[in-house]
Amino acid sequence: MDSKIVLLPGDGIGPEVVAEAVGVLQVVASRFGHRFAFQTCPMGGNAIDSHGTPLPDETLAACRAADAVLLGAVGGPKWDDPNAKTRPEAGLLKIRKELGLFANLRPIKPSRHLLDASPLRREIIDGTDILFVRELTGGIYFGESGRRPHASGEEAYNVMIYNTGEIERVVRMSAAAARGRRQKLTMVDKANVLEASRLWRQVTGRIMAQEFPDVKYDIVLVDAMAMHLLSRPRDFDVVVTENLFGDILTDEGSMLTGSMGLLPSASLGTPGPGLYEPIHGSAPDIAGKGIANPLATILAAAMLLRHSLKLEDEAAVIETAVDQVLSSGHRTKDIAASGPSVSTREMGTLVVEAIGKP
Repeated sequence: MDSKIVLLPGDGIGPEVVAEAVGVLQVVASRFGHRFAFQTCPMGGNAIDSHGTPLPDETLAACRAADAVLLGAVGGPKWDDPNAKTRPEAGLLKIRKELGLFANLRPIKPSRHLLDASPLRREIIDGTDILFVRELTGGIYFGESGRRPHASGEEAYNVMIYNTGEIERVVRMSAAAARGRRQKLTMVDKANVLEASRLWRQVTGRIMAQEFPDVKYDIVLVDAMAMHLLSRPRDFDVVVTENLFGDILTDEGSMLTGSMGLLPSASLGTPGPGLYEPIHGSAPDIAGKGIANPLATILAAAMLLRHSLKLEDEAAVIETAVDQVLSSGHRTKDIAASGPSVSTREMGTLVVEAIGKP
């Protein structure tokens, strides 16, 4: 297979972890006889510095022409001025919208080798296997927003807005995923307060009854879900929710694994290619120190192979290699507790070596 993959290393630790994922993709290509062509483009704070915008037109054009996109992380204190004309995160919102990436898939499955890395007891998290599907191009992040005069000075507002079509497509994707897993879908909303959630509940209930009667379906309010994730995470299979709730809940869910440095994500939709990234941020406090955990980005590369290039065996080889490295006791600083740790580059090399073994 010949494939074009656009790399958006971004800011902070982004370039460091993307470099290790590229090394893994290169050894996979060599082992299976593929050819992956990589093109690196600016995005985020570095693009603001070089082009005056977090998502230059040429970067977006390259992404549209690619088979898949691998992103590191964007943002940092340098670009955090609230009065700035634009911020790195605006590039993320724009690329999702422009590429039609309406669903963000975040698997949360603690490694059996790292059950003690989580702040939760192992008997709570052991056996957890959740696929979160977060709606990505609607809701409060894309609704009307602004400021206006108020008697006390100013008031600010953000509008949460969803339409039937936006809900239908992400629910169908989630239900199809549940059908291929343990046949259980949970929809998270706040229908006791929000009108947008009432539409979510209405549309989801109709789709599940008419199109997925074989999939068990339940509803959980978002505040209850925040508690259940910490008390009974094994009870959930596929969880679908709107943009803001999904953003918060998946970051909470990352603590089930012990570190954000272990969790990948895939943003899928139409018409553009899939975009793959770790769920962690740019971590500017450790950038350049060589201690960032590259496993989330390496596992995001596995998702890239599975979802965009339809290379299931190759994706499984990466995931098995990561499992082997962890089973051998190798840890980066974020998951090493008080024990010895390896560097970002060493961890990437260990995965590459595991892939190269028969």
